[in-house]
Amino acid sequence: MAEMTIGGAQEFAGEQARMRTLALVWSALLMLLLPILGLLGLFIRAYQSQILAEAAPDVSWFYASLTLHGLGLVGVSYTVSFVGMLYVLSQHVQLNTRVLWLSTALTIVGVVLLVINFLLRFAPGWYFLYPLPFISAGGWASYTADIFLVALAVLGVAWLLWELELIRAIAARYPLSQALGWHYLKGNPSPELPPVVLVATVCAIAGVIALLAAVAMLIFFLVHRFTGSMVDPLVVKNLTFFFGHVLINLAMYHGIGFLYALFPTYSGHAWKTAVPMVIAWNCVLFLVMFAYFHHLYMDFAQPMWVQVVGQIASYGTAIPAAVVTILGTLAQVYRRPVRWTLASSLLFLGTMGWAIGGVGAVLDSTIAINYRFHNTLWVAAHFHTYLLVGLVFLMLGFVAHLTQELSGVAERAGLARAIVALLLLGGYGFVMMFYLSGAHSVPRRYALYPFELEIGTTLAKVALLFVLLVVLGVLLYLIEVGRRWFAAYAALRAS
Repeated sequence: MAEMTIGGAQEFAGEQARMRTLALVWSALLMLLLPILGLLGLFIRAYQSQILAEAAPDVSWFYASLTLHGLGLVGVSYTVSFVGMLYVLSQHVQLNTRVLWLSTALTIVGVVLLVINFLLRFAPGWYFLYPLPFISAGGWASYTADIFLVALAVLGVAWLLWELELIRAIAARYPLSQALGWHYLKGNPSPELPPVVLVATVCAIAGVIALLAAVAMLIFFLVHRFTGSMVDPLVVKNLTFFFGHVLINLAMYHGIGFLYALFPTYSGHAWKTAVPMVIAWNCVLFLVMFAYFHHLYMDFAQPMWVQVVGQIASYGTAIPAAVVTILGTLAQVYRRPVRWTLASSLLFLGTMGWAIGGVGAVLDSTIAINYRFHNTLWVAAHFHTYLLVGLVFLMLGFVAHLTQELSGVAERAGLARAIVALLLLGGYGFVMMFYLSGAHSVPRRYALYPFELEIGTTLAKVALLFVLLVVLGVLLYLIEVGRRWFAAYAALRAS
């Protein structure tokens, strides 16, 4: 941005400083919310293991926990990864942090409303399929559906605001064709496009479309709420899964965006935009819009061509970005003197977790396999893999990098290695129990398993042992990174 005036440069520097503060605040929110939502997951598996049988709480708490755990972790993953991407993107474009702070405030309001609903035992599941929120059979009060709709509206406005701000900031610096890297396809690598700008542009376009679908979904909910008339459940289901599936994919792509920017600081090798990367991410922008159909294979009322498109798009989405990113990450470490720290280890392992979870997802998106597996814990296995040992690792790696960069406090290498080992062993052991349960046809969403599915109870007990390793790893992470967070906060206050 050498062409900036002195005043413009000062404003840009000021926005970067405010962006550091915002990133630090969201890092604190991650370190606060991740353990709480994780403990809800621990409660869910403990309930399924029947170790709470002597004093088991009402089953409604199981489903309320399942609802908040799922919604909460998807929301945290989307928001924290988004801020991580914005943090590295702020080196290239000028963001208006006032809009980002407004979005943050609205997000907190939405989260508070969801927590209130949890305490009122609102429990339609994280998927909240219509018309279930309105039909509780006495499980939750009718007004909790109203609170939920308000929470959805507030969160939708918050996230649409920062997607639009992202588009505005990129458009102020790059024409759309350049932001999507189309000039590389013409053999012209000038101007050079930072990979994070390419990823952010794809995410912003897809994010706005997904959130507009959420608006349409919310309108259908409101029509039902205020008129009492039933609307087409299959239409609403399509909108719900389109919105949700695209959003969680974008959360992962946000993580890849800051991976491209941060990992070279440890490998010493710049990650450059090239033709294969441009082709891959432009393909993803198109294919991600149709991959959600694999959630609807069981809806036989859907036209056959929709199901076929769903399988093709699911395969297609997995190949371009994943292959380019995974090969690129391996190239970053192959025969290079990588500086392995807590941050770089988690960034690398998170990318590999994404790859492994992606394989599970592609298998599940195969119609012949999905027919057997989709309503089993195999589904929980693949999304816990690319979230827990994928995106969560990436986000924890980002926060470790951020606090190290801003505080300058030296890392305790032995403790860092212990954290990585605990998270790795505990995380993969935990998700493996889901895969084995899926292979044994243990169904999803059951609070307790009947005698015929006793294997599900046994595997849930084993999963708890691995969860305890994750809990210990997260606790040590909070101790190590938490002290750097406070040092970073003090440094920002003093600057």
